[in-house]
Order: sequence, then C-alpha cells, then structure tokens
Amino acid sequence: MKLLKLTLSLILLSGIFFTSCRTEESEIINPSIEETLEANSTIAGLMQRVSLSDGSLDNIIDSANCFTVNLPVTVIVNGIEVTVNTEADYDLIEDILDESDDDTDTVEIVFPITVTLADYTEVTLNSIEEFLALAITCPDEGEDDDDIECLDFVYPITATIFNPVTEELETIVIENDEQMYAFLEMIEDSDVVTVEFPISVILADGSTVVIEDLEELEAVIEEAEDSCDEDDDYDYDDDDCEDCTTDDLGDLLTGCSPWFVDKLELDDEDLEDAYVGYLFSFTEDGMIIVETATDEFTGAWASSGTGTAITVEIDIPDLPDFNANWILHEIDEVPGEFKVDLRLGDDRLRFESNCEGSGGGDPDPDAEALEAALATGAWFVTNYFDDVDQTDLFCGYTFEFGADGSAVAVNGDETVPGTWAVTSDDTGLDLVLNFGEAVPFDELLDNWDVIEFSETIIRLRDISGGDGSEDLLTFGREPVSCDDPVLEGILADGTWVVALYMDGPANETATFAAYQLAFNADGTLIAESDTDTVNGSWEVVGADTVLVLNFGAVFPFDELEDDWDVFSVEADRVELRDISGGDGELDVLVFEKL
Repeated sequence: MKLLKLTLSLILLSGIFFTSCRTEESEIINPSIEETLEANSTIAGLMQRVSLSDGSLDNIIDSANCFTVNLPVTVIVNGIEVTVNTEADYDLIEDILDESDDDTDTVEIVFPITVTLADYTEVTLNSIEEFLALAITCPDEGEDDDDIECLDFVYPITATIFNPVTEELETIVIENDEQMYAFLEMIEDSDVVTVEFPISVILADGSTVVIEDLEELEAVIEEAEDSCDEDDDYDYDDDDCEDCTTDDLGDLLTGCSPWFVDKLELDDEDLEDAYVGYLFSFTEDGMIIVETATDEFTGAWASSGTGTAITVEIDIPDLPDFNANWILHEIDEVPGEFKVDLRLGDDRLRFESNCEGSGGGDPDPDAEALEAALATGAWFVTNYFDDVDQTDLFCGYTFEFGADGSAVAVNGDETVPGTWAVTSDDTGLDLVLNFGEAVPFDELLDNWDVIEFSETIIRLRDISGGDGSEDLLTFGREPVSCDDPVLEGILADGTWVVALYMDGPANETATFAAYQLAFNADGTLIAESDTDTVNGSWEVVGADTVLVLNFGAVFPFDELEDDWDVFSVEADRVELRDISGGDGELDVLVFEKL
C-alpha cells in the first residue's frame, strides 16, 4: 500500500489498536514537505469536520443541531408518553405528530437526560432551563455549521505514527468517527504520521470514491461539502424517501389529479400564496399542465435516480419559479391527502393532492352543491375574524363567483378580479380563494376549510400557519352595516409619539423615544428627531380595521413596517397589534398624541 505522511501526535485512544517497532527508514523519519500534514492544515480540519458527531438525527426531539440526546429517553408527544429506545422509535413520534394538521404539536422531554456534543463530550442536563441554555448555542435551523455530512469515511483506516524522541513506530487502526475525531484532535507538530492509502469515502448519493492521496482527499471533501441537504432543519421526516423509486413517484403524480402548491420557498421567501388556484396535472408522457381560472400553462417533467438521490426535473417556461432539478425529499401518503416534497439546498417545493384521480370517478355531491351556490347571485363578507374582528376590511364590497372559476369583488368604481375552486377529500370541502396579494384581499388568499354552507350562508375557517390560531370567514347574502371610519381624521390631527412598541416579549419603545410623527392627510408620514428625518407613508384600510405603515428599510422604522390590526382607537391614543407570521408572537404598537 502507498504510504503518505501526516504530522500527528502520539495518542493513546481507547478502542484503537497499536503495534510498535523500531525503524530506520529515512522515508518514514524524514518525509518530504509535500507528504506532511500539519495540525492546523486545511486537510486536517476537513477530516475532523467529517468525523464530527451530527446532532440533527434527533431533531424531532430536541430541535438542536449541535448535540444528540442519548437513548433511551422519555418524551411526551401531544400528551402521549413515549419511551425512545432506538432510532426507529423516532417514526412513532412522527406518526403521533402527523395524526392531525389542525392541532398544536408539542414534544416535551422528561429530565434528566444525557446528550452527546459534536466533539463526543457527554453532558447531563437536569432541567428545561439547562437544556435551553445549551440549545441556544447551536446553529439555527438550516444555518451553516461545522460538520460535513455529505461524505463519510469507510473504516477501518490505518495510520502509522513515528515518535522522533523514542524512535518508535506505532500503527493505529481507527474504527469509527469518534476515534478519528479524537485522533485528529491530539495532533502535535513534532509527530510524523503515515496513512495507508488507498482509502474509500461514501458520498451522499451512495456512491463510493477510492482516494489515493491527501491532495485528492482534500479535493473530494471540498467538492462534497455543500453537495447535499444535510438535514439540519427541524423537518424530522427527511429520511422518509430512503425506499422511494421513480416508479412510485410517477404512479402517484400521474394517478392523482389535480395537484396544488402547498409550499414554495425560494431564497428564504415564501411564494406559495402567489400560486393559490393553480392546479397541476402530470401526464405519463412527461407533460405538466397547469390550469387557473383564466390561464393554462404547459411544461415538462422527468425523474431519475433511486432512494434519497431521486432527481425531479421540472421545466415550465412561463412559470420559472418551479424550474429546477429538484431532489425528491419525501412522499407522504395518508388517506385523502398526498404530498410530494422536493428540495434543492434551502429551496423547497411541495405539491399536495386529495388524489381524486385523473379518471374523475363519482363527483362529490356536496362539492357540486357548494359550487352551484357560489355561482348563483351576489355574496358579501358578513364576518372576518383574524385575532380581532376585521369584517370592516371588506365593507362595501360585493363578491360574485363565476361558474368558470373566475371571481370579482366590486366596491363602487373599484373592481378586483380573482379566482376560486372547490376541492374535496375525506376530511371535507375546501374553498380555494385568490384575489391577489393587495391589501386587504391578501387576507382571503388561502385554502379555506368549509364548516357549513347553504344557499344563503357559507362559513369557512383556516388554521393560521404563524401562531396556530383560527381565522374565520363568512359569506352571506346581505351586507352588514359598517362603522363610520374615524382613524384617518384622528391620526391626521396633531403630532404623535410611539408610546409602546413590543416586539414579542421585547420592549423596544426606547428605540423611538427621540422621534415625533406627523400623519399627513396626503398619505405621507414623517418621523423627526433633533438629528434625523425618516419619510414613509400610511393608509387606513377598511373601516378602521388595518393601518398600513411603510418606511422601507430605514432603521429603526423598518421594524414598524407592516399591516397592523387596529385594536382600539381613542382621540389621543391608537393601539395596534400584529401576529408574527414567523414565530406566532404578538407585536404591539401604541401611538399617543402629544
């Protein structure tokens, strides 16, 4: 075997086999510079990063990427006690969490527990406070971390250490990542080490690469470093496609129709709302047909590979957001609901279908009845509740739903076009509404669960993705009376200050203490301090329902840029609230008149 030289320390590692002998070979004692690896060299660092303990395997329990909870451990999942004895028991936790999409999932750890850190150190945690203090030190979901998971060493690997003081030559057999990490951790500049090549590594796609020397090893690790999804998000079901095949995928995509976009995230931006009402059909000959109430788009699709390395190529020329060589992440099949999850780095595309089937089958009489009711006559929003009553957002609007899936909302000279569709599955009916993303119609952009309907009333609800709260929407045949708006006149009269700004639990009122605000009647908004002037705009939407503030990216007023729900209005005080779409926390903003 070819011997390459590493400068490593003489280490005594339990579980590593040593043999000793004397040598006088000058090649071993005085290797060339090209064959020598220093302790702080690039390749030594890369090898150690490959051997780090990956903490993402049990994210279903701890949502922490830098440590692993040692088994067995007891957790309480949605009120059910589960003892996790092996990694296979993670699937049981997943099954409990997947039982319903409309509940708030919780996983509580029963303390004390022992965890293993990335460097294989074990730590005992006795309380949730100790656990959170450690978890907060981990990189967040999807953030870069030190460990390289897209490549694995094939063990055993043999290394030989020459000690220049004792002139002893010792052979070390490294059996696993923990031993490799400890071996590299104790490297010293004075030691001379040879590694027996060739060695093998396994890439993320399952292929094996035979490595002949250190230079090649460094190149292979660097190329593989960012070549796969390292599963460092908190989507604990990322391994559900180990046994997937292109035939499974093709049968599902072509056998179910239509599919809609359940999730689309590109460059950390959520785009699925832009495609509400877009229905996708996949054909056996590789075509994609996308239909809306007013348009039709065509494209192509293909798949290749096996298991966790299946590539799904999508090309729809007029819908570029979908075009990529996606990696099949998961196929999720439960009665009445099917999902195909695709990933590409941090980008994500998930299709969902109730699998009515391209053959159609028997129509759902309830769906037909709802469609007929919607397409007959005018409708009005008689109730809309999103944390607070916001019915007045749609005061004065008349809604009409065409039999062809088109829709329109009319208020005097204002006309807002939209689309609608009714879908059904074992869980009931859904009404898909899309009137665009302009305020206030962005509030309606969703797949609404139908609670009940008749010829005169349609009651809908939706579980918020931000905080899990329930939004309610009701259409009726008679318009409701609207309160006379007063907020515009109150704000435009006088000078205001930020009396309170709570960003979740953080009180950040002091950030705005130096500023006075003028809400001008022309919609401009000026915030002034002794040293600074910030220009923005404001608009009241509905009958005192929403206050839209816009300051752009100017600090600190970028914090206030939002569509704020109007909670209370007084002559000298206005209180606004907003539920964060990211973490579900309540933000509060209060203006008071000077």
